[in-house]
Amino acid sequence: MLIRDFIFWLSTKKAVTEAIARRGMRYGFARRFVAGERLEDALAAGRELARDGRRISLNHLGENVRTVREAEQARDSYIAMVHALERERMDGNVSIKLTQLGLDLGPDLCLELTSQIAAAAQAVGRTIEVDMEGSAYTDATLAIFEAVRRQRDNIALAIQAYLYRSERDIERLQPLRPKIRLVKGAYREPKQIAYQKKSDVDANYRRLLVKLIEGGFSVAIATHDPAMLDFARAQLRAYQLGEDRYEFQMIFGVRRDLQAELRRQGYPLRIYVPFGTEWCPYFMRRLAERPANVWFVLRSLLAETTR
Repeated sequence: MLIRDFIFWLSTKKAVTEAIARRGMRYGFARRFVAGERLEDALAAGRELARDGRRISLNHLGENVRTVREAEQARDSYIAMVHALERERMDGNVSIKLTQLGLDLGPDLCLELTSQIAAAAQAVGRTIEVDMEGSAYTDATLAIFEAVRRQRDNIALAIQAYLYRSERDIERLQPLRPKIRLVKGAYREPKQIAYQKKSDVDANYRRLLVKLIEGGFSVAIATHDPAMLDFARAQLRAYQLGEDRYEFQMIFGVRRDLQAELRRQGYPLRIYVPFGTEWCPYFMRRLAERPANVWFVLRSLLAETTR
């Protein structure tokens, strides 16, 4: 926890994030978790992943835009991604962040842009997934998601297991019964609203997974934890869930050994493939989630500087 808190603290320091942003792609360590800075980089990664049947979810990195024009540009980028996936005939969707679509500027703008992306995706038979961001945005994210979901069924939502409220949120969504991506949560949250111990987050993840299955939801099981994967596979067998009701999801560059294992066993697997120039906040969250990733970065830097 101390290392995790330290990394979150570093991510607030402009000098640190600027230094990482200058060096990450050049030295190569950012490419462990980010496909590149261009859409073509993400599509190239997607082609490679598709060789053994992995699905993809593209995400154009960025959050908390400050102008309407930036939000509209993000919308245009996501619609272009949808069309690129269709052109490439990839088994893929797009994941969006609502603060990138103007949520800080007002819910009406964000709802309009999100609806436009969902409409463009539905027109070519694609889905979109709404990422859940920090807890300050949970209520607004749920409200916008529900508004779009009532009009279209090609939109899914992430639910974070570390939040105390998530069980109630699932109950709230029961009438719509959307696809849910169940994640542990990657933002720093206070103990008043979120579990702090890994064991508590894990226990809630297990409870929520069973609740989703029993509630008739389609679920994306997003985890890199071997014990949680074992638990999930046991539940899939016990409830005899068909592949139309579930898939596993993992993050680009994380636990590639487990990705390969799931595919060898025949489980449907989708990889979250991020790209873009605004990759530093995402990269820092990946480091905080798994401190072992820090040593990978340090080794990469050392190898580069000693050449």
